[in-house]
Amino acid sequence: MLGILRTIFRTGCKPEQLAESNQLEASDQRLEAAIRKRFNGSLAIRQVDAGSCNGCELEIHASNNCYYDLERFGCHFVASPRHADMLLVTGPVTRNMATALQMTFDAMPAPKLVVAVGDCAANCGVFGKDNYAIAGTVSDIIPVDITVHGCPPTPTDIIRGILKAIEP
Repeated sequence: MLGILRTIFRTGCKPEQLAESNQLEASDQRLEAAIRKRFNGSLAIRQVDAGSCNGCELEIHASNNCYYDLERFGCHFVASPRHADMLLVTGPVTRNMATALQMTFDAMPAPKLVVAVGDCAANCGVFGKDNYAIAGTVSDIIPVDITVHGCPPTPTDIIRGILKAIEP
């Protein structure tokens, strides 16, 4: 504990650079307009962890914090796929989750939007397709509209992916 405190005093506090805020503001207005037009101002999102390391989930939660504030655009997370307009899927799909993911997708009302978040969802990432416990990528199990790359992707990238999925 003392070693950590010495390191903190020696290096000081280095805050995160928020240079992406200008880029985010331009996307903000487009996202809000698209949600208002296509979903009458409210986009319901269901998030499914299909077998990830939880890095992408942390970034999804960060996209809902007070800085990025995804809810100000009308996006909110729901517990039931029956109420969802969009499905955010993270991680490679494990054999145990393949059926559950398919059932979640089938329970969603049309139109169904699917966003695969992270490199693991896109190409199994560090887990690899040759793993005995992996059924495949998200697109192997259900149709994917947009893939957000990154390990893990930033909250800004996730917001841009949502915007790409809902824009015509």
